[in-house]
Amino acid sequence: MNNIAPVGPKPGTLICPSCRASVVTRIEHKATTRTHIVAFLLCLFLCWPCICVPYCVDSCQNADHYCPSCNAYLGTYQA
Repeated sequence: MNNIAPVGPKPGTLICPSCRASVVTRIEHKATTRTHIVAFLLCLFLCWPCICVPYCVDSCQNADHYCPSCNAYLGTYQA
């Protein structure tokens, strides 16, 4: 896990190391290799319309945290 600050799956309050502001982090969810594998397995064993589920569920994706003030990267929570 490549974290600058300890982060979790939800927005958190911390002091940004770049701008020194006390902020609630902004999160961007990103699909990972594991997300793609789960989608592939759903396609194989269930039905093809189910492949969108891992891309719509935040818990199947990494949460990248950013400072809303200066947009600095603060860390990643790996799902």
